[in-house]
Amino acid sequence: MPGEDRVALITGAAGALGRATARAFASDGWRLGLIGRDSTRLASVAADAEIGDERWVSATADLRQPDQVAPAVDLVQRRWGRIDALLHLIGGFIPGSPVAELDPSDLGFMLDQHLWSTMHVVRAVVPGMVERGWGRIVAVTSSTTISAPAKASAYATSKIAQETLLRVLAKEVAATGVTVNVVAVRQIDVDHLREREPSPKNAAWATPEEIVGTFRFLCSDEAAAVNGARIPLDGR
Repeated sequence: MPGEDRVALITGAAGALGRATARAFASDGWRLGLIGRDSTRLASVAADAEIGDERWVSATADLRQPDQVAPAVDLVQRRWGRIDALLHLIGGFIPGSPVAELDPSDLGFMLDQHLWSTMHVVRAVVPGMVERGWGRIVAVTSSTTISAPAKASAYATSKIAQETLLRVLAKEVAATGVTVNVVAVRQIDVDHLREREPSPKNAAWATPEEIVGTFRFLCSDEAAAVNGARIPLDGR
């Protein structure tokens, strides 16, 4: 599904999923804005994907900090005049503890990582998308928002908050040409263990390539009717 020279902004671009996403979207013809906290690692993403210098730009920012978001997004928009798709792929997990023993700072960290980073970046890109009448916002969420396992309160709460924010946003941009969706995974199978060492434990894991395939569809013209969806990739 060719990007037709559209511009994709990828946050968390230096992670395993970000790298796979950059590779796939570049091959589809998209121009890329890569955001992360290490400029050297962002450059390696472009090099690994064999993206020409004229097809990508990077910006270093901690998206948990609102004063760092606008300059990073503006850098990408100044380069190409717009952002057509946001792929928000920032991860982060804190090992759990019982709710009665939860350190409030752990919950605060998870909310910063998932909820606040999402709010800051969508506030920066949505107005331009609505004005142009076309845009795609996709974020990765977790199966814990449904299963709510014990000792996962900080992570599950932050991801539920992120999902809720994006579901509300989806209703607010309905009929504008902009769509907002989340893709839920149990675990990202970076090493393809499900294929190499199959077991009941990893049967429902999703590979980066499977996740990115869903991204490619959601960011296409053909997915215009998909808005406010939570798409689970743990169905095996």
